[in-house]
Amino acid sequence: MSFQPSTVPLGESELSEAIARGEIVAHFQPQVDLRTGDIVAVETLSRWDHPHRGVIGPGEFIPLAERTGLIHRMGAHMIEQGCRVAAGWIGRGRPVEVSINVSATQLSAPLFFADVISSLERTRLPPGLLTLEITESQAITDIRPVRDHLGQLRDRGVGISIDDFGTGYSSIERLLRLGATELKLDRTLIQAHSDSTLALVAAVVSLVHERGIRVVAEGIETADHLEQTRRLGCDRAQGFLFAPPTPSTRLEQVFSANRPADWIAAESL
Repeated sequence: MSFQPSTVPLGESELSEAIARGEIVAHFQPQVDLRTGDIVAVETLSRWDHPHRGVIGPGEFIPLAERTGLIHRMGAHMIEQGCRVAAGWIGRGRPVEVSINVSATQLSAPLFFADVISSLERTRLPPGLLTLEITESQAITDIRPVRDHLGQLRDRGVGISIDDFGTGYSSIERLLRLGATELKLDRTLIQAHSDSTLALVAAVVSLVHERGIRVVAEGIETADHLEQTRRLGCDRAQGFLFAPPTPSTRLEQVFSANRPADWIAAESL
């Protein structure tokens, strides 16, 4: 889904009221295991279901939320939604992992980590089914306390993912310093046509695999992109080839339409 930016800027009070009214909703995009072809996880993505403008993409309101501090309320709401949906799927006999985006702004607040644990306890979601994706919108200014808090969550079983690797503040050093368990390759790397770029990406994948870190490829839109992820040695893939982000009420259709045989490498059949 593409979003058309509004010509009228969104305001802090408007966003605050939207959070209070529950207009910030979670959509979910599946991740496919490239070995089995099964959907094994979903990423939680925020959308603003605006009563007059329709669905607004995160690019319009997340920067505003970060500037004004509303990201803390919004983030807590998204974590609760993600955990609750994932816990509900356990009850349906389909345990899937859920990834939830968090920003450097959220990580700077000590209460954030307590809120994550509280959400896990309230929803009874096993910590091993939750992954926090650290986005690249801002740099983490004081990495030591963040690393320590993330380590405590990781010790409970929560996964730590570095999102959009290849852009912004991403680096292998940052990946290791934060104790990440997962690396997500940005779509620009997967869709690259340069042999030198692809060779470098393959080397990065091999390096992080040696550290026991899982690799997820984003932006898989075509069969060629899917084949690229296999050549690079990725573990999982995510993109419109499998399914677009969708409301939780339609996840059943997404799971039912999953065709594992279509996503398994021919040599493994």
